[in-house]
Amino acid sequence: MNEKAILDGKAVANRIKDKLKTRVEILKESGVMPSLATILVGDDPSSETYVRMKGNACERVGIISTKIHLPEDTTTEQLVQAITDLNEDDSIHGILLQHPVPPQIDERLAFETIAIEKDVDGVTSAGYGQTALGFGTYPSCTPAAIMKIMEDYNIKAEGKHAVVIGRSPILGKPVSALLLNENATVTTCHSRTTNLASHVRQADIVVAAVGRPEFIKGEWIKEGAVVLDAGYNKGNVGDVEYEEAAEKASYITPVPGGVGPVTIAMLLNHTVDAAEKTLN
Repeated sequence: MNEKAILDGKAVANRIKDKLKTRVEILKESGVMPSLATILVGDDPSSETYVRMKGNACERVGIISTKIHLPEDTTTEQLVQAITDLNEDDSIHGILLQHPVPPQIDERLAFETIAIEKDVDGVTSAGYGQTALGFGTYPSCTPAAIMKIMEDYNIKAEGKHAVVIGRSPILGKPVSALLLNENATVTTCHSRTTNLASHVRQADIVVAAVGRPEFIKGEWIKEGAVVLDAGYNKGNVGDVEYEEAAEKASYITPVPGGVGPVTIAMLLNHTVDAAEKTLN
């Protein structure tokens, strides 16, 4: 496999962020300070790291990052109230609730409280429904990243057979819908799919989103297929056997440095989109 076959997510993300800096400057000249509020409940170290990364990414392009850190024993009602307050704050353009929340909280109810015009992370059922129907403003950020990588590398979905392994409401399901909207023929598989290998072997486009290290074997990949690995597991390992799959794939995303950087860039992009809408 030559270097051209690697889908460089860092490069895609940098191109997005370079454009965002200009858009943010224009917004500020118009009196709008684009702002993303991130809510963290509890003290999960991984979540704290993710929130810090997102905050740093915001600051690098000029987006104001507002962090709300609630204690571990926060109730559903308290979290819902915090989100409601942000919905009503005109200075906040996007709201992100860091997953997971402590077990006593009804996470779905909390997600649904986010106003759809501020749902820049694509977690509400209304946002998912609009994405599936083809007019969603802010699809979930990882599916949006996958589609952006394909767009940047001029990889067409139309007429291709895409196999998505994973069915989560913020990754597998919405990316299946986005690919279908681009006229791909989509098969959605998951960890309990019978004869998974036979499905993957038919795929022109493979989206790995199952959350299990090296679950998709390199030998399953069809010669010339495009592999987009959205998995990120302990030890910097994706959901696909990278070295083996890379021998067959025409394009493949590395882990890390593939889908991940673009996911954060799309979150920033959605936040700036939301801020720009306030000018209309």
